Amino acid sequence: MQEYRNKIMSQNSREHQMVQRVMDRLIPHCGLEGEAWEVHVIDDPMKNAFVIPGGKVFVFRGILDVAQGDDGLAAVLGHEIAHNVAHHAAERMSQGLPVMLLLLVLASLGLDPGLGNAALNLAFTLPGSRRQEEEADEIGLMIMSESCYDPRAAMGLWSRMEQEEKGAPPQFLSTHPSNHNRLEKIEKWLPRANAKLEASDCGMLTGYGEP
Repeated sequence: MQEYRNKIMSQNSREHQMVQRVMDRLIPHCGLEGEAWEVHVIDDPMKNAFVIPGGKVFVFRGILDVAQGDDGLAAVLGHEIAHNVAHHAAERMSQGLPVMLLLLVLASLGLDPGLGNAALNLAFTLPGSRRQEEEADEIGLMIMSESCYDPRAAMGLWSRMEQEEKGAPPQFLSTHPSNHNRLEKIEKWLPRANAKLEASDCGMLTGYGEP
């Protein structure tokens, strides 16, 4: 809030209302209705969004261009909400302590701390982060489907992200799965997501992506 205080868009802006509209549809289906949800849209071309535990939502304007509508944005926000549903922040904190202890042991044996940190990162931290990303993709896809958003929009979103991220590091050097692998997983989950969409009471909505 301090870093971007001069870039936070008005609640009356079209961008804020779009994010709020999508969040209002997603929240009742995520199991975190009791959180003190707050939406903040930041006027910045960065293609990013995140949800802090406790319900604080931050969306950078640039990701809205990639989302290309409510359904695509629901894929983004469903994924970010899913990290909280799965308690990934607490999981990362609990995993960090043994890694720090192992680094101290390695340093006491004379190993270069930088090399030890890099090795542990490749062996434990990065694969764990990719597993969390995959879990958030799956949970988020189900959340958006139950909220009457078209889960196929997630395929379009990550295809566009793949184009935006040309030159990204190989998957084993990244905290996120490659977009190609992500698309393969989402395609596998689509039948179950479509079943959730069909089972939801979407009759009051004019199309999946419109309120």
